[in-house]
Amino acid sequence: MNKKIYATLDLNKSLKEFKENVTKILELTDIENWDGVNIKEKEEKIRNIALILAGQCVAILLYNLSHNTVAINTANNKTQAWWRAKTKNHGYKNRQILTIGNVELNLTLPYVVERNKKSKTSKVLNQGFCPFLRWLGMEEGITPLLWSNIAKYGAISSSFESARQTLVDWGVNISLKRVERLTYCFGKIGLSLRESKIFNLSIGNLPPGDTLKGQRVIIAADGGRTRIRIEKKGRKHSKTNRHGFTGEWIEPKVLTIYTVDEKGKKNKNGEIPIINDGTYEDYQGFLKILEMYLVSLGINQARQVLLIADGAEWIWKHIPPLLEKLNCPTETYQLLDFYHATEHIQVFADNAFSKETERKKWFKQTRSALKKGQINSIIQEMNKLRFNLVGERRKNLDREINYFIKGNKKGRFNYHKISKIKLPIGSGAVESLIRQAVNLRMKGNSKFWLKNNAEVILHARCQWIAGCWNNFCDSILTALIKPVQIA
Repeated sequence: MNKKIYATLDLNKSLKEFKENVTKILELTDIENWDGVNIKEKEEKIRNIALILAGQCVAILLYNLSHNTVAINTANNKTQAWWRAKTKNHGYKNRQILTIGNVELNLTLPYVVERNKKSKTSKVLNQGFCPFLRWLGMEEGITPLLWSNIAKYGAISSSFESARQTLVDWGVNISLKRVERLTYCFGKIGLSLRESKIFNLSIGNLPPGDTLKGQRVIIAADGGRTRIRIEKKGRKHSKTNRHGFTGEWIEPKVLTIYTVDEKGKKNKNGEIPIINDGTYEDYQGFLKILEMYLVSLGINQARQVLLIADGAEWIWKHIPPLLEKLNCPTETYQLLDFYHATEHIQVFADNAFSKETERKKWFKQTRSALKKGQINSIIQEMNKLRFNLVGERRKNLDREINYFIKGNKKGRFNYHKISKIKLPIGSGAVESLIRQAVNLRMKGNSKFWLKNNAEVILHARCQWIAGCWNNFCDSILTALIKPVQIA
């Protein structure tokens, strides 16, 4: 389906064409030569003509709606927040709208602009808009469903080219540049909504929620790696007229908030949403995002809260004070991811023992003891082993011992206790998020991102992974009616 198909605006004609085309495909002729390839080809043809019929139906719907007085008045009323004192009606504009099935519709719609009356010769300076299109989320010249799907595939695919090919396969033939632009445009609105909530939180206007009331809540955080383009200063290149750039590794910080049932299993479906998000800002920006989610969900009303992460210093330095500030329940725990803790045991064993058999035996026993909550005994055993060594190996042992002593003071090795109350001891959920949201798209050879673009893609991918793309999309389409309030 490569060519644009113009809307007929005639349902009977569209149905007739559909029937004629599909009837030919359904004919049972030359059956002896059929195979899987033939069926596949027929499937593709049926799908394509069905998509065209769907697009023609959508076109009829939009055309009729655009000629409905109630709809036009509603569009004006719904978009009043975008009108300024000098905004006036400015005739009509022709607009092309692309629907599913690659069907294109032409609409003639009322157009408004903000007039500038500084001089007699001055013309309209500000770009106007069609209230009808803004009301229905179609200012980009595509239907809302189409825009949502373009943005979704643009975000979740391995590349924009891969996204474009997927869209072409489903009857949406648009250019690579347009896929990229529409994805970023859609995602930037989503980021503006997040910034609006953070701003409202800062001025005390973010209403606290009760979603987490009585729930067992897991909060996990982690960081990844992405190479960001940093433009060089100085003169532009004589041939390209552009500044060069360097690629610097920056840590995207991600978070996940979810609940578990009484057996400790993650609640994946139901009324309690999974929250995934991330940012390329520093820890302060990350904390603002985390606080916004925790307040809006009502973390202070939770029954139990578990903060679990690896040993990253920024996490343990800043998130526990935030939880205390938000009046988390008495049953609030901190836990170092068990797998990361065992890695430190392995490092200790590698330095403490020369023989592989002794090293493996000690590691296995110590790992088991750690899981059983015998952290104090482990630290004592480590202190005994350190006296037998000197030099670099001794320094390595001291470093690992300090790691366990420091974590133990904060109660971050209580695996036995946490397991007993059926809460997770591993941070697999957030590590999986890093892999899916960051590594599979943002990280790789020859991948250099502009920071703003990386933020858009990361945020969008997090929403999709959380299984809340439809809600994410609905909030964006709703936001088009009223300007987003940000600082």
